Amino acid sequence: MREIDVSIIEQAVRDLCIDANKHLPKDLEERLGCCAECECGELPKSIMKSLQDNIEAARELDIPVCQDTGMAVVFAEIGQDVHLTGGSFEQAVNKGVSRGYTEGYLRCSVVEDPLRRVNTGDNTPAVIHTRIVDGDKVKITVAPKGFGSENMSTLRMFTPSATREDIINYVVDSVRKAGSNPCPPMVLGVGIGGTFEQCALLAKTALCRSVNQKNPDEYYSSMEAEILEKVNLLDIGPQGFGGKTTALNVAIEARPTHIAGLPVAVNVGCHVTRHAEIII
Repeated sequence: MREIDVSIIEQAVRDLCIDANKHLPKDLEERLGCCAECECGELPKSIMKSLQDNIEAARELDIPVCQDTGMAVVFAEIGQDVHLTGGSFEQAVNKGVSRGYTEGYLRCSVVEDPLRRVNTGDNTPAVIHTRIVDGDKVKITVAPKGFGSENMSTLRMFTPSATREDIINYVVDSVRKAGSNPCPPMVLGVGIGGTFEQCALLAKTALCRSVNQKNPDEYYSSMEAEILEKVNLLDIGPQGFGGKTTALNVAIEARPTHIAGLPVAVNVGCHVTRHAEIII
């Protein structure tokens, strides 16, 4: 049994909140650069260059890549051979988020109640997803989620008669309806299967996958490629001004589901779909 004091968790979350908001994942930044070179029109090329310049400026000036520093979504994989000491894990995570957003001068965007809308002042509470896994380590991923893109996300409970093509068309139509709202080029996480809530979680976790990582099942990896191709034919383009790059990546996660259902969720990420992780 390995002991880990929750103060280590708090510090890690604090640092990840700041890092994720200031630095785009390297693979996503590289994909943005590759797509910029593929644009032919003067306007989309110029916009893609501006997006790259913004990322570089954030790095040089040590500021967030986007003014919407998001709601902190925290994924924790806790080894079953870990004993957390010194206090509550959940409190440690929220203290880490509070410190990250206040000490990192990140915008605090969380309201305490969804209807009465009073800001909590430190971006807490976080949305926390925990899993117990094998081993004696703790893996923490912080994925700040801005709501320009989150608001464009969708979920539909299909019947089992739905075809592969029906699902592809649904994802493409979700992007068509989103238009310029999620600050394209987008990153699309698609969850298929499970239950109502699990397919949404699958779509969210898909956004944390490297854009260089395809689904290991060829059936779904070919589906990812087909959706990406069709989405990029919509001519929404960078920031909605037209062009070849409406989406940078499509990632699908699928799980077993009930004989009577087929849930599908699309979690839309913007061109700065952020996440940072650490293994303790």
